[in-house]
Amino acid sequence: MASANSRRAAALIRNRARANRAEARARRAAATAARRVRTGPRSLATHIIATGAPLDIVAGAADALRTQARKAGIRGRAARIRRTLNGRARRVVTIYRYTAEQVAQIVANYKPRKAEYKAIRAALAA
Repeated sequence: MASANSRRAAALIRNRARANRAEARARRAAATAARRVRTGPRSLATHIIATGAPLDIVAGAADALRTQARKAGIRGRAARIRRTLNGRARRVVTIYRYTAEQVAQIVANYKPRKAEYKAIRAALAA
């Protein structure tokens, strides 16, 4: 019969292993996103995620960059996808993918005020 201490130790090891796997998964996801951004056109949100920005500000920063792209006349490569909205039927939506060079041009015109967005701009410009 296993003692309480050995069960506790096994649980501790199991929890550490679970946390390590989750952390490794997050690192791999960030590395994969960064590699994909470097190798081909991606959405503005993906470019921002690859900088390591927190996910709660990605949408706002992507909207701001999209506005700057429109002002600069930079059009990404168009693609058509089917997106499900609120459990409704899948609708065809046009999305745009931007290369790293196009993002650099967009960022050159972007003058953010928020500190988080300034950090994103610096990371995208690098």
